Amino acid sequence: MSVDMNSQGSDSNEEDYDPNCEEEEEDEDPGDIEDYYDGVANDVEQQGADAFDPEEYQFTCLTYKESESTLNEHMASLAATLKVSHAVAKLVLVSFHWQISEILERHKSNAAQLLVEARVQPTSSKHAMVHSSHHCAVCMQFVRKENLLSLACQHQFCRSCWEQHCTVLVKDGVGVGVSCMAQDCLLRTPEDFVFSLLPSEELKDKYRRYLFRDYVESHYQLQLCPGADCPMVIQVQEPKARRVQCNRCNEVFCFKCRQMYHAPTDCATIRKWLTKCADDSETANYISAHTKDCPKCNICIEKNGGCNHMQCSKCKHDFCWMCLGDWKTHGSEYYECSRYKENPDIVNQSQQAQAREALKKYLFYFERCRYTLQYTYPYAYYMESGPRKKLFEYQQAQLEAEIENLSWKVERADSYDRGDLENQMHIAEQRRRTLLKDFHDT
Repeated sequence: MSVDMNSQGSDSNEEDYDPNCEEEEEDEDPGDIEDYYDGVANDVEQQGADAFDPEEYQFTCLTYKESESTLNEHMASLAATLKVSHAVAKLVLVSFHWQISEILERHKSNAAQLLVEARVQPTSSKHAMVHSSHHCAVCMQFVRKENLLSLACQHQFCRSCWEQHCTVLVKDGVGVGVSCMAQDCLLRTPEDFVFSLLPSEELKDKYRRYLFRDYVESHYQLQLCPGADCPMVIQVQEPKARRVQCNRCNEVFCFKCRQMYHAPTDCATIRKWLTKCADDSETANYISAHTKDCPKCNICIEKNGGCNHMQCSKCKHDFCWMCLGDWKTHGSEYYECSRYKENPDIVNQSQQAQAREALKKYLFYFERCRYTLQYTYPYAYYMESGPRKKLFEYQQAQLEAEIENLSWKVERADSYDRGDLENQMHIAEQRRRTLLKDFHDT
């Protein structure tokens, strides 16, 4: 529905809308695209709930104790194999993302190099000489030998400096990242070394939480639930950018990047898109896209939901919100309406004109992110021109058309029986699955 800045708007009358009109062919290259969805409605009826779902993904929700038990089991097994302490085994696992088969292969090939790469043993060239001096290299105070502590690198510091070093880092939220104090020394401190230096139980509890966080985040099969104050951990067999949902707080997110689920756009692209959206210069221009003028009487109109079939509350003109075209002649041209039309002569124009064109393209796609299809538009924005992009835009437009039909019917639920609404939902879902099957990153 629409909202005038001065008065409430409304959607147009139902008799002016034909939800069953056919998609028109694209004149320049009809190809096989228009046949892509032939028989979709029949397929939905035949396949029903058993239809192939490209987003199907197996995952398990683990409690803190369950995930801790899993981590400890891996750690104990590896410690026995490598003949190292449990604390060192955890650092090795973190360094190689808990991929035990890879660790064992590296250990078989070169056991010493494995520990060097895990940053628990120094390289021979960086191994410090043990000096007879009893001076701490940080505070430069003379201390008794038993109060000098060092890691495998033999960089010696007094207990007091070690305590201060560990305390400051843990208070700052550091877990596995606590390392040697010597300049350019990257050796990590095993957790049992740090626990012996923390002065209070409160700090030790914090350190345990930060360690657990780092262990889970480094594990290629685990992810912390991003829900507020949620302690659950999601476990999968094969890490992918797929939809998972916590069974405790019901948070839905992408397993790979822990952001809001963004299919079909991949994680790297959505990061680029969100960074672009945060740019103040373009965000300021986006504000102007929240409202549009009626193409007939120029009254300012704000869209706050519903389908793209708009009716001005002042002059009653029916138009398409996306392209501002007359709705009566607009018909079902969602394919053309959903595609950004590049200016073929833009390369020959001034830099200012090219910049304006780039901004127009950005606003064109960003505006649609307010709707159900929001993550298909960043995907299209970064696609290179070609047949694959044409197919994607066609499928995107087909999905958009069915969602428009569904939106229209839901808003007028009293005029449609339940079966009609359910059929429309099934068709829209089939469109969505078809698009994801062809374009969702696997």
